[in-house]
Amino acid sequence: MKTLKLLFGFALSATLLTSCYTEEININDNGPAISLNQLLQSYDLWYVDINSTQGLGETPFLQIAFTLTFNNGRLYANNNLVGFGSQGNGFGVQIGTYNAYDMVLDVNHVIDGFDSFDVYQIDNNTIELYNPFNDTSYFLEGYQQSNFDYDFIFYDNIHYFLQEYDAWEKVYTSEFGALNEFDNENYLQFLSGGNDSTFRSSQDVNVNNTNNIFWDYTGVYGVGNVAGNMYLKTLTLDYDFFDNEFFELSVINDGRIELFHTVSGTAYELVGRGYIEYKRNSDTKGKVKNLENTPKKRKQKSLKVDNPRENKRTRS
Repeated sequence: MKTLKLLFGFALSATLLTSCYTEEININDNGPAISLNQLLQSYDLWYVDINSTQGLGETPFLQIAFTLTFNNGRLYANNNLVGFGSQGNGFGVQIGTYNAYDMVLDVNHVIDGFDSFDVYQIDNNTIELYNPFNDTSYFLEGYQQSNFDYDFIFYDNIHYFLQEYDAWEKVYTSEFGALNEFDNENYLQFLSGGNDSTFRSSQDVNVNNTNNIFWDYTGVYGVGNVAGNMYLKTLTLDYDFFDNEFFELSVINDGRIELFHTVSGTAYELVGRGYIEYKRNSDTKGKVKNLENTPKKRKQKSLKVDNPRENKRTRS
């Protein structure tokens, strides 16, 4: 009889656990069960950890989003680093609507249309969004706005920031520092897509329209970390004909950067020209560029390589 009671108890427990799993989830081990909709809204921002993505497919709006916010059926995203932390009070722009039920998330995107995801809770602040239509999983980390480090995310993804302008124009060269070959370069462009590490440079001067810039050289670039400093990066430009150019890269604001040429000791300031907004919301009505009209493609599923000589290509 005792054995039968134990077996019955195990069976009942298994039944209860199975039935509860599809209806509600726990945000922590000790608290009460909450619905998926409540979980999504329990964090102000969900950071899209693009490098943890599993699968060969792509969901366009997740591929370009740095953060998502779920707010009473409205879906917001930070798709650009320009304005990151200030646009939409830090939540970005509304990109669509959503409906969360059981363990399913349905999204209606203003451009891409309908997508549906199976949702799995990995831990207290991590969820997996699995898209069965392309067999790909995205992983999101939840944060409150009060403890979300916008600056760190900005610097951690700074190579995407470089790609958010059609061109970077050199507007200042310091009086100190030795003469060097980079003194002759006046425009830089950082392209996404492909190997996601292609740059172009030009010696043109005073070009009003970035479409009229003649690009003299095409090579590859690398963005690297500085030990002990999360808010400083390195930038290496691979020039075949006179070796690499190495800089310390710092951000003055979201439209101006400083490049310190470590070999010559020269400091340069560059200003972004031709801002590219990666997603429009329903209110812009074509005032910004659509993705269809630009060759740029957002985040890749691999980390930026620090050695810019890999996959090198040039153009005369």
